[in-house]
Amino acid sequence: MDVDNGPSEGSGNSTMDIEQSLLQQFSCMGTTDKEELVQQLQKLLGSSLNYSTAVFFLDMNNWNLQAAVCSYLDIENSTKLPSMALVQDPIASESENIEPNLSFQKVWHIINNGTEQWPTGCYAQCSDGNNLGGERVNLPAVKPFEDTYLTVHMISPAVPGVYQSKWRLCTEKGAYFGDPMWVIVTVVEEGTMALTQQLSSFTDLGASPPPQVAHNPFIPQRSHIEHTQDATPPVERDSNVW
Repeated sequence: MDVDNGPSEGSGNSTMDIEQSLLQQFSCMGTTDKEELVQQLQKLLGSSLNYSTAVFFLDMNNWNLQAAVCSYLDIENSTKLPSMALVQDPIASESENIEPNLSFQKVWHIINNGTEQWPTGCYAQCSDGNNLGGERVNLPAVKPFEDTYLTVHMISPAVPGVYQSKWRLCTEKGAYFGDPMWVIVTVVEEGTMALTQQLSSFTDLGASPPPQVAHNPFIPQRSHIEHTQDATPPVERDSNVW
């Protein structure tokens, strides 16, 4: 087969078309690792996008990162996110001590501080850290300036240590909104809590114990009258009187 390496008419345009096509393919592909694409999409869109929503938009756009970003922005920009605020100080009661493998519940007092009712399908889920066994909790369609209580049932980890769990409210499409909610638990050795409660019932450290008088049962006790007479001071005698 003869190969003509010399220039021919239209060869420059053909080469340019091929290069542009390859560049477009590589820019769309980037990587074939789906987990990496999910991480890239979350990094581009920030904390407002959770894992399941990232997978949804990527799969809808045939795992094209650029198309997934544009699709997400088009949908979210056309929809105003709900509003939520914590009623009580989120730092006041966020830390707790607990023994391993114990069931407990975390309650947050929240309010719709916006001007529109929460849409149906909103829910709360762990967005970061250890979920402590907590599952997704569906939320009612709270009206503006009405409050509600969010309760999540959890289980303390088996290994002692400090664990953090961050929870957020989500729309039906998976967009986060409102104040973040924290759970910080310190898992202590089993039996430590009972010992701490026993120690707390004692007197404060450094306080002197109440005085106690030990009585000998074999020595008869003096009567109150005798004790009173003995306590009467002697009458002072005038030395000039005989």
